Amino acid sequence: MGKKSNNNQHHVVPHPDGWAVIRSGSEKPSHVLPTKQEAENVGREISRNQETELVIHGKDGKVQRRDSHGNDPHPPKN
Repeated sequence: MGKKSNNNQHHVVPHPDGWAVIRSGSEKPSHVLPTKQEAENVGREISRNQETELVIHGKDGKVQRRDSHGNDPHPPKN
């Protein structure tokens, strides 16, 4: 994941068995699901409960989008 690990993030990433939800700094995914949409749904629920940022990756591993469910590191300007 290139940059310094941020434990306040959950990632949806490709996995040999489908798609995984994994917290930054962890070696094992908390969930492995057959589809990306299912992984996003589970990841979003976890992210909301734990007030973390959800980082969604594409099949190539690149970040596609981020959703903040906690302390937003880049809040919108008023």
